Amino acid sequence: MFIHQHTLRVRYAETDQMGVVYHGNYITYLEVGRVEYMRSIGFVYKDFEKAGCVMPVVHCAVDYKNPALYDDELIIETRVEELPTSKITFLYDIKRLEDKKIICSAKVILVFLNAQTFRPIKASEKLINLIKDKI
Repeated sequence: MFIHQHTLRVRYAETDQMGVVYHGNYITYLEVGRVEYMRSIGFVYKDFEKAGCVMPVVHCAVDYKNPALYDDELIIETRVEELPTSKITFLYDIKRLEDKKIICSAKVILVFLNAQTFRPIKASEKLINLIKDKI
């Protein structure tokens, strides 16, 4: 199974008074992982949207296990659970680079919608084929 890894450093603005990453910022980290996963397989969100499709998040579950702190370097590991249909499910582990300790795990589901009508559509064959060899 293909697991994409993206590294980022926790910025001061992402932390609370204790220097701990504010829980809501992990949603942004997940989006970074998802966009970089797609880019790494040759799929650019911007091109997809130009073709008339949008992908809203319909489910997000995060299990927080350990705190990430200001200036920690994190690895966002992103993978796809199964081939997309009218939805796509991403699984994540965010780890501290230094000790590989899991900071959080998450599951995010997005659906494919026609950008004009907001009605569900099937995933493009291009995306399915790009992912097919990865899972």
